[in-house]
Amino acid sequence: MTPAPAAAPFIPLGFCPVCGSDEVSAWKKATFDYLSLNKDQVKITDSEYGKIWDLSRCAGCGHIFADPSPSPDFIASLYSQVEDPAYDEETEGRARNFLGILRALEKLRPAKGRLFDVGAATGILLALARDRGWEPAGVEPSGWSVARAGGRYGLSVIHGQLADVPDGAGPFQAVTMVDIIEHTPRPKDAVSKARALLEDGGILCLVTPDIHSPAARLAGKRWWHLRPGHLAYFSRTSLERLLQDSGFRIVRRKRYAWTFSAHYLATRLRPKAFEKGRAASLLKRIRIKLALGDSFEIYAMREPRP
Repeated sequence: MTPAPAAAPFIPLGFCPVCGSDEVSAWKKATFDYLSLNKDQVKITDSEYGKIWDLSRCAGCGHIFADPSPSPDFIASLYSQVEDPAYDEETEGRARNFLGILRALEKLRPAKGRLFDVGAATGILLALARDRGWEPAGVEPSGWSVARAGGRYGLSVIHGQLADVPDGAGPFQAVTMVDIIEHTPRPKDAVSKARALLEDGGILCLVTPDIHSPAARLAGKRWWHLRPGHLAYFSRTSLERLLQDSGFRIVRRKRYAWTFSAHYLATRLRPKAFEKGRAASLLKRIRIKLALGDSFEIYAMREPRP
């Protein structure tokens, strides 16, 4: 049996983790008991929409973030325990999502090369990249996911955190961070590490929710990216500031689109209603593309240091 994580240490920040400004103020009050946060609430397929931390907002760059913030060690302890079979059940749709990213990277880096995926999960993106001629590598905190990536695709994904990866593992021609940066209490450290792994001219692909998007405003408290696992919400300004300060130049902007089965979407609303039976089988065969425009998809080039 996996031991429960130690009591969660929460650190009052009082400053913006992106730009460092101390001009921050309370933005929204927590809507769940984050003191009892558990591993099932941070898995990729969690559907506890509308649950947020105590959030502060930076007056300088518009960044919204958990304050107090959980320590990186506590968050790492939760993700290391995650098991998420529902993620693998959506392999076909997720592969379609990742294919768009790889095609965009290949326009910027036609020669391909080495690609490093941060938060590689069960290896869907890396397996697809390998099939397209990339040399894949990645890191993933969940031991269950690492084992799945090895067993299903023969991938040797590093089991651990991004901070555990030595800079000498590079250089890579591309690094992908798909729905990762909003899960970390220290986004500057994560992006700086990505830079250290890239060669000059290498490309970072970063996907993260846009809380100021029309879809987010329309959904309000039920927006699907308001979830226990999300510790930060970027504005266009704060995302640009994060990348620029870390030595990147944005070379392409897109809006991320999602493809899911009708079954997956139905179980987001009624988790127990379509678990088995003919209806479930039928819904699993129907693919739906969601172009909601509520996530940034950014491609940024590592600039040489002056």
